[in-house]
Amino acid sequence: MAQEEKKMIALPKPKVRGTVSLEETIKKRRSRRNFLDKPLTLEQVSQLLWAAQGITDERTGFRASPSGGACYPLDIYLVIGKNSVEGLEAGVYRYLVSNHSLEIHLRGDKRRALALASLGQMFIARAPISIVTTVEYSRITSRYGQRGVRYAHIEIGHVGENIYLQTEALGLGTVAIGAFSDGMVAKVLSLPRGHEPLYIMPVGYPR
Repeated sequence: MAQEEKKMIALPKPKVRGTVSLEETIKKRRSRRNFLDKPLTLEQVSQLLWAAQGITDERTGFRASPSGGACYPLDIYLVIGKNSVEGLEAGVYRYLVSNHSLEIHLRGDKRRALALASLGQMFIARAPISIVTTVEYSRITSRYGQRGVRYAHIEIGHVGENIYLQTEALGLGTVAIGAFSDGMVAKVLSLPRGHEPLYIMPVGYPR
């Protein structure tokens, strides 16, 4: 991709005080698959990404989700449809944790291709966005050996629950999807070698 296409998109500063209690979000949490055709705001996207993997301590670099040995083997990609997020074009974006920004990875609406790669679960194509979390196992197995694979799988659960609870707090809905072809999803997203998809979470306003 040309250098000018690699420019970063700064995300709004996330909020650390909301209007819905943690207890309410836990009680309301459900897996939701039916979404309205309504765009999200950049502020909502920012909040979701921060809740998933955002830095919560600038001094240490610790993130919203715990990671074994602070190895952080996970990355987040955002699949956005046409007119699905205010101010962003359709495409696949990579979340840059270090400065809370997005970087365009691929252009074009990839939602249908992602749905087909997910065993034909077409509600993915109807969600405004999908948050795809990927893993590079070597970041954690280099420290913990094969046990690091287990730690990475535990970590994805932390990330997924944070996304679930943040969507509820924002009046949105999501569902965690693990049924997909790893190879097809990797191809749709043009993932780097050694990176594998673990979770797909479509997000939108629930019907």
